[in-house]
Amino acid sequence: MATLPGLMRVLLTLCLLCGALNLSHAAARHVVVVVWDGMRPDFVTERNTPTLHGLVRRGVFFRNNHSVFLSSTEVNGATLATGAYPQRNGVIGNREFRPDIDPLKAIRTESLEAMRHRDAHGHYLGVPTLAELLQARGHRTAIAGSKPVVLLHDRSDRPETAGSVNVFEGRTLPTNALAGITRVLGAFPESGDTKTNRDLWTTHALIGTLWEKDVPAFSLLWLAEPDSSQHTSGIGSERSMESIRNSDRALALVIDALKRKGVYDKTDIIVVSDHGFSTIDGHINIVARLQEAGFNASREFKGKPAKGDVLVIGLGGSVLIYVAEHDQKTIQRIADFLQTESYIGVLFTDEGLKGTFPLEEASIDSADAPDIAVSLRWTPQVNQHGAAGSVIAEGGGTGTSGSGQSGTSLRGTHVSLSPYDLHNTLIAAGPDFREGFASDTPSGNVDVAPTILHLLGVKQPRSLFGRSMDGRVLFEALKSSDAKPPRIKRRELRASAKHPGGEWTQKLSVVEVNGVRYLVEGNGEFKPAAQSAP
Repeated sequence: MATLPGLMRVLLTLCLLCGALNLSHAAARHVVVVVWDGMRPDFVTERNTPTLHGLVRRGVFFRNNHSVFLSSTEVNGATLATGAYPQRNGVIGNREFRPDIDPLKAIRTESLEAMRHRDAHGHYLGVPTLAELLQARGHRTAIAGSKPVVLLHDRSDRPETAGSVNVFEGRTLPTNALAGITRVLGAFPESGDTKTNRDLWTTHALIGTLWEKDVPAFSLLWLAEPDSSQHTSGIGSERSMESIRNSDRALALVIDALKRKGVYDKTDIIVVSDHGFSTIDGHINIVARLQEAGFNASREFKGKPAKGDVLVIGLGGSVLIYVAEHDQKTIQRIADFLQTESYIGVLFTDEGLKGTFPLEEASIDSADAPDIAVSLRWTPQVNQHGAAGSVIAEGGGTGTSGSGQSGTSLRGTHVSLSPYDLHNTLIAAGPDFREGFASDTPSGNVDVAPTILHLLGVKQPRSLFGRSMDGRVLFEALKSSDAKPPRIKRRELRASAKHPGGEWTQKLSVVEVNGVRYLVEGNGEFKPAAQSAP
């Protein structure tokens, strides 16, 4: 426990003193999670992914799984790590404005420097991570990622003799662990057109050096593909399809290693993606649009901001907007302006202004939340490779280039409330999971961590502050479960606002399973007065 950040160490101690971490019955002795960054479930086929398809036949395909919003890597990385919604774990964007860390511009939420800063003054995440909980219980963990997002799972500094190791984008915690890896594999590869070589290097680091003595109770491998290739070449392109096949080869290496070590039949394997993907159907520069509308908007403050100054963080299919001193008049004016813009999908505000939803409806009302969060407009349009789902992306140009696939080289993005971004991959197989079962019960990334604790026979910690995880155990997929059928509730939220030129309307579809909430999709539209008249 000496390796955990200070406050989190105290919380875990309270949990242990309360006897919260007790053993229960489970068949698996090991759990291995493999994250295929950006993998859409509709690309899981016997032809595209023979190894992963084999797990589908052997285990459970969750056909109705959901990313949390914002549907991006770091946000879902934190949720997979903690089993908590963004509002509680504290990460709501890949980049956020946190003035105590940088008063002028956005910080990257996977930055080790940002984590160290916050941990020195309290704690970076609002709840403990799965790796921290297992380490506190005496279990060894092994984390390896081609991207630094895995720091959200296990970020603590530790002595050189520590048994639990994190390999993140070619670096390690503890730092001395890198020498043994590079002695065998060579240096971490440079990133070229794809990150497939980085993924294979990281896979060998996990199954070789980190598993050299034995396979720990919990391992996580985060692959950068197909996300990287889909961003640069589009969904369904030959480059992105080859990156999917490479991720399947990495999964095969993991399975082969488990078999060689004689623990395959004692290991539950979970393959999950952090989010889905869409094709870019044009760009919008919201900074330019706000400036044209008279707002003092920028992507970076040049000095201490004045009341009403606006900082914009574009995140692909979503945008975070921060107003200096939370000036309500400016916030209201921006909301009114955006409701008349054609590229807007759904608006969230801290106060739940007319025509918007409160931030809490998306579980993004963190301590560092923006004044306005925007999901950009999406359509089910199909690209030239046959992949459905398109979205406007923030950044580039001075206005809107809608219906502009030819101008965007069919590149991909995500982060919106499109179902193509929110619907992601989840497949699980092993001694605890049902065989050849397709689950249509809604589930989500928020459920992965509590399910893993259950599989390893560790109860969720409780303290004076209540349960640390928001997700549920996916009992419907387990062999030994005698749980009652889940309670499923569906509802559609609506918000509207009238303007001199017409009316703005937005919708948000939500489903709840035993009280756990998943966002299904959301979109909006401004109808000019001539169209909205009866």
